[in-house]
Amino acid sequence: MATLKQIRGRIKAAKSIQQITRAMKLVAAARFKRATERALAARPYSEKLKDVVSSLSGAGELPAHPLLERSDSDNYALILVTAERGLCGSYNTNLIRRAAQFLRETPGVAKVIGVGKKGALFFGKRGYEVVYQHTLPSAGASFDDAKAVAKVTQELFESGEVSKVYLCYAKFYSAIRQVPQVVQLLPIEPPETEEKSGANLGYIFEPTADTLVGTLLPRYFLTLLWQALLEATASEFAARMTAMTNATENAGKMIQNLTLKANRERQATITKEILEVVSGAEALKS
Repeated sequence: MATLKQIRGRIKAAKSIQQITRAMKLVAAARFKRATERALAARPYSEKLKDVVSSLSGAGELPAHPLLERSDSDNYALILVTAERGLCGSYNTNLIRRAAQFLRETPGVAKVIGVGKKGALFFGKRGYEVVYQHTLPSAGASFDDAKAVAKVTQELFESGEVSKVYLCYAKFYSAIRQVPQVVQLLPIEPPETEEKSGANLGYIFEPTADTLVGTLLPRYFLTLLWQALLEATASEFAARMTAMTNATENAGKMIQNLTLKANRERQATITKEILEVVSGAEALKS
């Protein structure tokens, strides 16, 4: 049975951990608010760009472009967006599980592009070729991060090393709901709309369709990746905030239980000492 000194030591340790988790919760909450605002603010632009690409596609067959090229090769790349560190609940675990399921079910030779350390380390240790690992700042992904990953990915695709590029990330819905999902990035599949079912709608392109597609498709690809990084950042901080909130509450419960246990132990010690004094006095009387 633990002594009073040992129990007090555990209480001290629990209070120290609680201070750390409370501080991490506050930091995550502040970053979550900013990340959520950025993700939600970027959605209208992303959706509008999808509409533009869809309308362009609906106007007829798109001019040839490297990002539209299809290949018979079975090589493909998976961009996996995870966190740089743990202490974010099941966020990393759920993403890695979804990516592993996709890799098992998708035939061909896979190359992994790790955005965030956790996913790249996991698959690197299991024999997958990690062709690129991008480190994310602690405050969350920036547009420069998206451009760096897009550059590497586009080079892989245009060189013919991979015929398709997929993205695994956590789509943000709310502070308590983030859903891992896999989407295809390359070759670009123009979004389907009602316009798509019609014949050539007679658009007049200014500048030319070739120039427009050459400018628009790389931007569209970068926007899809950037939006995914924003969603992933918001999801990570939501998961971290929830995990640290739970950890702080659990530490508080542990402190309460240990304090109660310490008080009982102290009371038992005092009672024992009183009994010893009384027994000694009775012995002297007799």
